Amino acid sequence: MTGQIQTLSGTHTSHEWFDRAQASLAGGVSSSSRLTSTGPHPYPLYMASGSGTRIRDVDGNEYIDYLISYGSAVLGHAAPELTEALTAVLHTGTMFGTCNTPEVELAELICEMVPCAQLVRFANSGSEAVQGAVRAARGYTGRSKILKFEGHYHGWSDTLAISNRPGEAEAGSYAMPRPVPHSPGIPAGVVDDVLVCPWNDPAALRTLLDAHRGEVAAVICEPIVANNACTMPAPGYLDLLREECTARGIVLIFDEVCTGFRTGPAGAQALFDVVPDLAVFSKALGGGLPIAAFAGQRHVMEPLAQGHVKHGGTYNASPLCATSGLVTLRQLSQPEVTKHIDDSGMRIMEAIRRAAHDHRIPCAVQGVGAMFQIVFTTDGTPTRHYRDLLHTDQARYHAFRHELLKRGIHTNAYGMACWFVAATVTTQELDATCQAVDEAFSTL
Repeated sequence: MTGQIQTLSGTHTSHEWFDRAQASLAGGVSSSSRLTSTGPHPYPLYMASGSGTRIRDVDGNEYIDYLISYGSAVLGHAAPELTEALTAVLHTGTMFGTCNTPEVELAELICEMVPCAQLVRFANSGSEAVQGAVRAARGYTGRSKILKFEGHYHGWSDTLAISNRPGEAEAGSYAMPRPVPHSPGIPAGVVDDVLVCPWNDPAALRTLLDAHRGEVAAVICEPIVANNACTMPAPGYLDLLREECTARGIVLIFDEVCTGFRTGPAGAQALFDVVPDLAVFSKALGGGLPIAAFAGQRHVMEPLAQGHVKHGGTYNASPLCATSGLVTLRQLSQPEVTKHIDDSGMRIMEAIRRAAHDHRIPCAVQGVGAMFQIVFTTDGTPTRHYRDLLHTDQARYHAFRHELLKRGIHTNAYGMACWFVAATVTTQELDATCQAVDEAFSTL
């Protein structure tokens, strides 16, 4: 396949499918995050097929994909090595509700790759794995409160769907944010057990921990805040989290659903050289199939291992999904694979910075090569915490995203999320992407 991409030629068939879907699917979608639009058109795109870094919609438009299933299709779409391995499992049985050998091999590989991983438990999604990690932390410490950071996303379930996207007025003061449920339907009792802190602010962190001394079971964070437009940790901030949690007997949880195995074979904890007590993985772990894991230090996981803390799931690490995880992690355990992902992303990030400079449009490109985002701040400075994002130019981001879409570049519709890079992206596709970026900036 060449590096050339087609411009958007019409999406009327997607429109027809969305109209049809609204009669049977709630809101016409299976996930709230899919209620996106194609620029001025009030309906989402429907994808029909994918291969490598390319996807095609039901109207035949082709795109170079930097959403890649929210980072899950890290080896590319319909990766041959995955297709071959999964076809074999389809012929022998996809799940039995019993123990299976691929789950053991996958757990062993995670323990080899991840610094904090001494014991592993599997789940089916990042949201489920976060629930498991939080329960493990509460069971180990005997405490109930969880400290999270404003704007960090840890899944849609009640446990931590707090202050993901609060408005500035409802969130209260910056230094002591008010816990805000992400949606109606979350009980007040759940909200009361969650403390919310601004990101990258040592003084606010210490003040909140001091005010709840002896009550906090865990501090959880996204080390690179994929759902805050890849806001980075300030230098030394993750070290501070580790020090404070150790000193206070609090379990430190890294939500590596997005960073895990993508920012390098050992994830963000190796990238920043900070080892948490527990970590949560999904997305890249399964290469596109539904599997997740939480893993951690033996002493924290031991109550779970002994059955004192309960965790279950019929579909956890089925032979099909565990095999997908094995194939994917064996690829991502090769440093040259993650280096290609990172180098490719760095090239796009630099192309965006160059285009912004040439066309005199202030913006910041933040994150790392494997996952990054563009934020249109007034003076081009990166964001430091969630509330900075509330003052970025979202309209300009949407215009930029649509200009890319017209040129065959598919990215996340939300300016508070990020780009992901697949291991299959080619030099020709990077050339086409960088050209489209420059052209898109010329229209802003």
